[in-house]
Amino acid sequence: MEEIYTAAVITVSDRSYKGEREDKGGPLVAKMLENDGYNVVLTEIVPDEKEKISEAIIKAAAKDIALIVTTGGTGFAPRDVTPEATIAVCEKIVPGIPETMRMLTMKYTSRSILSRAAAGIRKRSLVINLPGSPKAAEENFMAVNEPVKHGLRILRGEPMNCAEIIDEKKN
Repeated sequence: MEEIYTAAVITVSDRSYKGEREDKGGPLVAKMLENDGYNVVLTEIVPDEKEKISEAIIKAAAKDIALIVTTGGTGFAPRDVTPEATIAVCEKIVPGIPETMRMLTMKYTSRSILSRAAAGIRKRSLVINLPGSPKAAEENFMAVNEPVKHGLRILRGEPMNCAEIIDEKKN
């Protein structure tokens, strides 16, 4: 039986935070996570400010939420600072997640190489940055979803033998 993990979705957008634009990315990511078996226990919209993004991640990790997903703020715009905010509060960086997202989403658009998304671990929480575009956020997360679940099992301290899991998948 697969573990059900808690999740938080943090939308990073000045315009959505001010109520000038509907947040479409956050609700889509939350629904996608719920459809995949996650229990979304926190959603929040914050402005494109490093301190506010960091505070939201810290708050979610303090609640022992297993997966913290941000959407938005990963591009080249001057106020895009989500990766910097994430790295500032994570104890460990997990470069393979955003590297894989960029690599696998190249089949949709060559612009995926412009993503500056980061991923890391704060306490027992995995933090993953996704793009702000709902379509891109979904494509990026689906590119890494299976190994992310395996990583969460390890991070949350579930006893397992990784070699046995790999052998089971081969058969």
